[in-house]
Amino acid sequence: MTDTVTLLTSIETKDQPLTKFHPKRTMRFFHPNEYQQKIAGVYEKVAAEVLRLLPCARVEHIGSSAIPGAISKGDLDVFVGVDKVEFNRSIQELERNGYRVKSNTLRNESLCMLEIDEYELPVALQVVENGSEFEMFLTFRDAVRRSEDLLRAYNQLKLSCTEASETCYRERKRAFIENVLAS
Repeated sequence: MTDTVTLLTSIETKDQPLTKFHPKRTMRFFHPNEYQQKIAGVYEKVAAEVLRLLPCARVEHIGSSAIPGAISKGDLDVFVGVDKVEFNRSIQELERNGYRVKSNTLRNESLCMLEIDEYELPVALQVVENGSEFEMFLTFRDAVRRSEDLLRAYNQLKLSCTEASETCYRERKRAFIENVLAS
C-alpha cells in the first residue's frame, strides 16, 4: 500500500517542472476559487484528447482539483483506465502524441504516470489497468467528495504544510491517504 500511496503524493508544485522533486522547497497551495474553474476547462480539453486517442479508455478527473472545495497545488491529475490487453499500447499511443513517462514515479504492469507541458498548468495522466489496485485514485477522490469532515481535514493538512518542505508535505499526505483508504 505504501508504494501506491506514495504515488498519490508525487505531483509537483505548479511553479516547478513536474519531473523534479525538491525536498526542501516549501509548498504553495491555491483555494478552490483560485483554480477550480480554470482546471475544469483544461480537464475537458485533456479528456477529449485522451478519448480521441484512446476511445475505449475510462477518463476521470482525480486529485485535489477534482474535489469541490479542496485546496490544491493547482495541477491537474487525470485517471485513464484501460483494459489489461490495451495497457502498453495505450501508453505508446499517448507517448506518440506528446506525453512522456514521468520519471521517479511508480511504474509497473498496471500503472504508468505520464505528463505533458502543452497546457498552461501541470497535467499528469495516471494510466491504470481497469480493476487493479490503482483504482484507489478514484476511491480516495470519492471518499473525500462524500465527507465534509474528510474535506475539512484534507484542507487543514494542506494549510498546515504551507511552510513545510515537500518531503514533509508528502509524508503527511501519504499518511492521510493511507488512513482514508484503510477506513
